[in-house]
Amino acid sequence: MSFSSRLTESERRHSHDEELDAPLIPHGRLIPFVVVTPLFFLWAIPNNLTDFLIRQFMKSFEINRSGAAQLQIGIFVGYFLMAIPAGQIMRYFGYKAGLVTGLILMGSGCWLFWPSAHSDVYLFFVAAQFVIGCGLSFLETGANSFIAQLGPTASSERRLNLSQAFNPLGSITAGLVGTVFIFSGVEFSSAETAAKRAAGTMQAYLHSETLRVVPTYLVLGTVAFLWALMVLMTKFPDTAREDVSREDAGPPQHVPLFQRHFVLAVLAQFLYVGAQVGTWSYFILYVRSATGVGDKAAGYMLTATLAAFAVGRFSSAWLMKHFHARTMLGIYSVVNVALGMVAVVWPGWVGAMCLLTTSLFMSIMFPTIFALGLKGMGEKTKTAGSLLVMAILGGAALTKLMGMLADSSGLQVAYLVPVVCFAAVALYAWFGGEAPAVREKTV
Repeated sequence: MSFSSRLTESERRHSHDEELDAPLIPHGRLIPFVVVTPLFFLWAIPNNLTDFLIRQFMKSFEINRSGAAQLQIGIFVGYFLMAIPAGQIMRYFGYKAGLVTGLILMGSGCWLFWPSAHSDVYLFFVAAQFVIGCGLSFLETGANSFIAQLGPTASSERRLNLSQAFNPLGSITAGLVGTVFIFSGVEFSSAETAAKRAAGTMQAYLHSETLRVVPTYLVLGTVAFLWALMVLMTKFPDTAREDVSREDAGPPQHVPLFQRHFVLAVLAQFLYVGAQVGTWSYFILYVRSATGVGDKAAGYMLTATLAAFAVGRFSSAWLMKHFHARTMLGIYSVVNVALGMVAVVWPGWVGAMCLLTTSLFMSIMFPTIFALGLKGMGEKTKTAGSLLVMAILGGAALTKLMGMLADSSGLQVAYLVPVVCFAAVALYAWFGGEAPAVREKTV
């Protein structure tokens, strides 16, 4: 007969030591790691350019914050709807097929910005964002799970944090591109706007502001198509039999999908992504209202917060060699609760700098929650990865909620939403992030 028993404290310590000493990238797997890791950089660019589109389209289409949040809804609904199909395609055809599909969809969505801009219809941009979101869903479902499985499960958090460290570099690139190439820096006073309307030249100006987004997206779409060819030419290892840990001997074990630690990981991911996207989406608007600076200066400050995100990602890959991932996740979440509350209570330069600093501590949250959620999922790993990507829908739902609160009660009140989300992630880290530690015995 067989039965399960919890590991002793000494076995837990031994398991933790193995986790810290496990090799990061196994021999012979460096090339696929190098080819897939840049995807983390690539998909960060359209994700973070949306923060600039929100401000730009509020100007060029003359819409409010809640209306501009539809851009986030478009991209994250695409994430949500495609996550399960992406997981199923990769289950039957492999990671390579899923990643190539994602790059083609992403490139197509980017190229749709050209006809959208010339039609001057805002909802066409939302539709283009939806297509991009579908592509990013394939990329995130595949790349996160593939990197987690590319080596020992004991080092999956470190490995995924290392690959995810390139994600904020893409965010920084998006920040610079958005500030330099999308924002024109031209801002009219009320009197100047009224004069242009009276002269009949205002609409032409607004259309020219909309057209500023097109070159960036055409270049981004072209890069996505070219990288799809790169992935096609790369030989991928067979990870089909590696959904369970390489350290586990014997045949694959059948495990339930809705384990407690995994369900809580999905909820934590939903709240975390909502906090991250909401914080960044309205960051430029917060800085403008709190400090009085213009779009360009606020855009450079957004780039600075994305740089802090990158520093956090790269440093975490080293820190997790010495500290447990769950402990770091809990501490970082509590710090962000404090920083967020300062931004709510004391708007101005102090609040803006605290909001900027939150990105340093947000950095480890997505990959750590993702890796913790996949632990012990065995043959359900690809499906579990799909559901964790579906949780990205929090970026749409909570950003919309923040927009509604900002329009009705002000941006300060709206930033209570990410504060609550960070508090929930802290609770997950301390009480819900550990996979069941069991071992099978036969008598």
